[in-house]
Amino acid sequence: MKNAVVLLSGGLDSATVLAMARAQGYTCYALSVDYGQRHHSELAAAQRVAETLGAREHRVVNIDLTGFGGSALTDNNIAVPEHASAGIPLTYVPARNTIMLSLALAWAEVLRAQDIFIGVNAVDYSGYPDCRPAYIEAFERMANLATQAAVEGHPLTLHAPLLHLSKADIIKSGSLLSVDYAATVSCYQADDLGRACGVCDSCRLRSAGFAAAGVSDPTRYRKLN
Repeated sequence: MKNAVVLLSGGLDSATVLAMARAQGYTCYALSVDYGQRHHSELAAAQRVAETLGAREHRVVNIDLTGFGGSALTDNNIAVPEHASAGIPLTYVPARNTIMLSLALAWAEVLRAQDIFIGVNAVDYSGYPDCRPAYIEAFERMANLATQAAVEGHPLTLHAPLLHLSKADIIKSGSLLSVDYAATVSCYQADDLGRACGVCDSCRLRSAGFAAAGVSDPTRYRKLN
């Protein structure tokens, strides 16, 4: 079996990707990043998902992006938007995927893994620039220029199996792989118990995905004032 590093946020998409990687026969090493996001419920969810989906190991790396801010997820002075808006939303975290993929790349080299999985999506997503096919292709090219493994003839493949799927199709695919979506947390402002707000962009996309897939939504919502 081949080793693979899977970026695991604890949300719906990354849980599905972990299940997909396992189904393809990879020994999965799950990597989560505590970057100073508004809550740690998603990291607790990542631990649950890693255990239930049989990751060989799950690690959490700490990188404090609150020192820079610039996002509603890393700066408490910026409110999480509760209505859709044009352009790149305030929940975009500058360079987040680049940082996370770089950490995954470092661990992959140590593990002698030639595969990294990430749950980015360019269909039902929030318009983040680091979720586009061009970005994924560019990072893979960079990785194969920058690593000892690639230079010595062991190139890396960056897998983004959800890239062109709708949220409904992601949910359908994960359901076939027995992903327990009740264990996941997608909300940008979940409470300490992992209950979702139901109004942020991530909650709206998730809820619409379950409805379109014809799958009962297991998300736990809290009551908002």
